[in-house]
Amino acid sequence: MTMEIDVTIKLKQGVADPEGENTKKALNLLGFRAVRGVKTMKTFKIEVESQDEEKTKIEVEEMCRKLLANPVIHDYEISVVKREG
Repeated sequence: MTMEIDVTIKLKQGVADPEGENTKKALNLLGFRAVRGVKTMKTFKIEVESQDEEKTKIEVEEMCRKLLANPVIHDYEISVVKREG
């Protein structure tokens, strides 16, 4: 069975987000003055061949710790979005 996993990586509360802040400023300059904040985040869509959803989540957690996220500044969320097969 193939599973599609979404991993969303975002900065922890209190960590500066210069890209989000610059995007907010640019939007304000473009006339979107109601924008009060912008936060950046990334989403990885990972397809995994597996029969065991819990084991797959554990493996994706390990992927996050080893490569996808920096545990000092990032939080992440893992969710199974689709199962086929």
